[in-house]
Amino acid sequence: MNKAFSQMRQTGGNRSVDEITQGRRLRRMRKADWSRRLVQEHRLTVDDLIWPIFLCGGSNHSEPVEAMPGVQRFSVDMAVRQAERAAKLGIPAIAPFPHEDLEFRDVTGSHVANPDNLINRAVRAIKKEVPEIGIITDAALDPFTSHGHDGILRDGIIVNDESVEMVVRGALAQAEAGADIIAPSDMMDGRIGAIREALDRNGFNDVAIMSYATKFSSAFYGPYREAIGTSGLLQGDKKTYYIDPANSDEAIREAEQDLAEGADMIMVKPGLPYLDIARRLKDTFAMPTYAYQVSGEYSMIKAAGANGWIDEERVMMETLLAFKRAGCDGILTYFAVDVAERLARGI
Repeated sequence: MNKAFSQMRQTGGNRSVDEITQGRRLRRMRKADWSRRLVQEHRLTVDDLIWPIFLCGGSNHSEPVEAMPGVQRFSVDMAVRQAERAAKLGIPAIAPFPHEDLEFRDVTGSHVANPDNLINRAVRAIKKEVPEIGIITDAALDPFTSHGHDGILRDGIIVNDESVEMVVRGALAQAEAGADIIAPSDMMDGRIGAIREALDRNGFNDVAIMSYATKFSSAFYGPYREAIGTSGLLQGDKKTYYIDPANSDEAIREAEQDLAEGADMIMVKPGLPYLDIARRLKDTFAMPTYAYQVSGEYSMIKAAGANGWIDEERVMMETLLAFKRAGCDGILTYFAVDVAERLARGI
């Protein structure tokens, strides 16, 4: 095109635009709303949304998550009401995460296996009152450990196999409570296969597994850690089990391993900084692929919107559409309710 315009200048501008483009005017289908809609390649619908919610103790109680404007923790009874709200909007599934009191945390995260922990009580209550909504639970240990890690910490090392055993116990407790999908985010080797075998052995053949197959050692998780109460507990970092942000081939190997062990769907976390990973996973495996628009992504959009630096609603919708363009079948996002309400209004 630059050569064509150079020739145009050299000949005194005698060539027409149609001669330069050979009749290919790409703006034709952008000229009107109806034509733009007619050729739109990707669409975001309510069916693409999974809503992560946070749980806390007590009853008839909610409390704000300071680092995540607009996000709250809910007691179990109020979480049921939120699930009803999501179901009425057509959101297919929710993903509850607990803020457990310190008295329920220990070095092994053993409370994950307690049938009466916050997650399991919420799952039972929601399934009783809102059976039509899907529930996706995380069997990782970080909400239950006194050190904030996703595995068992021994002498400064996250021990893999013991951690897997505890994660499996948590997964079984969640399945027993009524979880539809187990989504372990701990990144321990072998946890997908161990969970699948345990679920099948205990009669939970229909409980699916969404693997956090490519969870990166990211700086975008900070607000989430405040939400579940681990930000002040974490000792060291998680680089020995999360993936290095510089590595994409390793992410492919992780996903391949999890699928071989029995994962039904795979997830990329965080979301926007890793759209290339989502695209590669979808193109490579053609499996149901999801992304988690994590707390840091959410809070940045909210903060910039509150300061008037961006149009928050437009950016919200644009980022979620980017996940669809990258090949994602769905997105875990704290914007889920806002988006569902907007879509219901036809905006």
